[in-house]
Amino acid sequence: MQYTIEARELTNEYTHRPSFDAELRQTVIEAGDHEEAISSFLQQHALELVSVTRPRGAGESIATIKKDDTVFLVRVYAA
Repeated sequence: MQYTIEARELTNEYTHRPSFDAELRQTVIEAGDHEEAISSFLQQHALELVSVTRPRGAGESIATIKKDDTVFLVRVYAA
């Protein structure tokens, strides 16, 4: 199954400010489920998982990830 992963920068430790004009990045990953899609995305981009939640009935997962000094909000859903 294909999953779309949308990632948006939230903050950067150097500026300590939210990135209001951050560009949305989309990736499509082939995976068996949401968790596998997130794991693949983390491995492909050398990212660190901070937290993940799957709201009941939402059909998507929401994660917070970190790369170097930047934190991203990630939304994963079936493509």
